Amino acid sequence: MHPVLEWGIPIIAWLQGLGDGLTPLMELFTFLGTENFYLLVLPLFLWCVDVGLGIRIGLILLVSGGLNETLKMTFGLPRPYWVSDKIRALSADTSFGLPSGHAQTSLAIWGRLAAWARRGWVTVALGLIILLISLSRPYLGVHFPADTLAGWFVGGLLLAAFLGLERPVALRLRRMKTRQLILLSFGVSLLLLALGLLAWANSPARPLPGAWIEQAARATPGSEPIAPLSPKGILTTAGTLFGLGSGAALLYAWGGFNTRGSLGQYAARYLLGLLGMLAIYLGLRAIFPSGDDLLSLILRYIRYAAVGMWVAYLAPRLFAALRLSGSQT
Repeated sequence: MHPVLEWGIPIIAWLQGLGDGLTPLMELFTFLGTENFYLLVLPLFLWCVDVGLGIRIGLILLVSGGLNETLKMTFGLPRPYWVSDKIRALSADTSFGLPSGHAQTSLAIWGRLAAWARRGWVTVALGLIILLISLSRPYLGVHFPADTLAGWFVGGLLLAAFLGLERPVALRLRRMKTRQLILLSFGVSLLLLALGLLAWANSPARPLPGAWIEQAARATPGSEPIAPLSPKGILTTAGTLFGLGSGAALLYAWGGFNTRGSLGQYAARYLLGLLGMLAIYLGLRAIFPSGDDLLSLILRYIRYAAVGMWVAYLAPRLFAALRLSGSQT
């Protein structure tokens, strides 16, 4: 086992020794750090709270996700239950372990929300959420403590970069034309994609050790086989980033939506928006082929770009047409 990881085995065993009564709580906090949860929260901010904040949170989420995928491929390190029979797999995951995406992204996103709220009690509450999300991963046996520490480090750097560059970058973007912003979104998504695919092609864990596959299968019988060398996550992040960025450019150019409204309008927006997002996601998944061949990966990029475009632009246009929002972004 890699020495960077080995020291964490006794810590994970101690956490799991605290009792199975903590498992439901830890599963809940793990869910608060998943992409599925963020996909529920991001539209809520963009459609019902503050458009600019929603776009910023979305960008942090996607950049963090793309960077995390790239770093996982770069290091190619296993999860605890893949390599140690001393660790119980109370959850399962198919990707590489270091750095922890839960620790990294929760620090970046909840940290950005704390900076937006500017309330001491909010900062403390969100800090506690970040801590519990991060601790849930070693407890469940899917991350080493080193994974969590690395996630905090990367997430902290990412948060600092966003907070420091947000204002000057925003001023520069406001001087750009809509088509330039769309091209910029496409270029950034391709850059993120290129970095991820480069790391994927040169992963040090290629080919995947058979011992990892066997140990993971023993620890989680009946679960999905581990597939850390799949590039699908990279395509997902890059496609959604292009859709969100270009949609945001079109939204600001249009300028016919804001988040004001009644409680009923908020509820209608959120439910209608989620239904639309689900229809696009499931509809295109049913039509497009799945797999790791070139055509399937290109269509995956397009599918997630469509989801991002819906969230940032098409849904607000629909809300305005149905008189579910105020006017002027």
